[in-house]
Amino acid sequence: MRRGSFLEHVAWTGGGIAYALGSGGLLTGRAVAGAEGTVEFVQISDSHIGFHQAANPDVGATLQMAVDAINAMPAQPAFVVHTGDITHLSTARQFDDARAILSKLRAPLIALPGEHDVVGNDFNAYLANFKIPHSTAGGWASWDASGVHYVVLLNVFNFEKMGLLGSDQLGWLEKDLAAVSPATPIVVFTHVPLYALYPEWGWTTEDGTKALALLRRFDNVTVLNGHIHQIVTHQEGNIRFASADATAYPQPKPGAAPKPGPVTLPRGDLLRAIGYRTVEIDDGQVRLQDRAFG
Repeated sequence: MRRGSFLEHVAWTGGGIAYALGSGGLLTGRAVAGAEGTVEFVQISDSHIGFHQAANPDVGATLQMAVDAINAMPAQPAFVVHTGDITHLSTARQFDDARAILSKLRAPLIALPGEHDVVGNDFNAYLANFKIPHSTAGGWASWDASGVHYVVLLNVFNFEKMGLLGSDQLGWLEKDLAAVSPATPIVVFTHVPLYALYPEWGWTTEDGTKALALLRRFDNVTVLNGHIHQIVTHQEGNIRFASADATAYPQPKPGAAPKPGPVTLPRGDLLRAIGYRTVEIDDGQVRLQDRAFG
């Protein structure tokens, strides 16, 4: 699907960069003073609207900080992608509150579900509020824009200990990628990491290796996810992975605590540990700039 025909239905129908070369060549950076580059899209994640604990007593305010910062960009991105856990317990009130904030975005929104958005494996509330236009019946989707092939995968089906894609989605992915040239840059969005980031905490996708096998023939693949509330980059061949900060609260580094969960920090430290990501794509080169709120 062409960019215009996809994005025109996405919009609510429903400083310079200091770059560092990470593992495998994925360029990442933090904001410094200076001119802005051209941002293709922005990633936000894990807003957990409805969360009321000491780690962040006002998650709505920090999500609003992301919306305000994106709206203030001199050139609006082609779209904003939310990589899941929009809400904390997928209640009607929480979805209403999330929509009230996210509907203020000037750019089109594409929102994936996290496991917190489909409590009890019930996708109805998520689909009623944030279903991606032109997506399949299952909710996953793909489109082409500016020479890049984008893929949205939902990997929170039957979520108990780890992510899951399922055979229907994997079959669709195989057919979708079959028509794409190996030289075409691929950008994939998921909630749970596709690779085994830290299986002991469920930070992996049970059948993610099957999806990665389909992506290995491409020269340039970037997979962006949420779920773990922190920035972790990883490379496997031509596939580059980068998890994102949450807008709600951080979680501990893999293995640094008995189990995952909200980390409580002083307010200033919290704002330095949460934020959003801008993404530039130039001739297939994907550049990530992670921006903290504080």
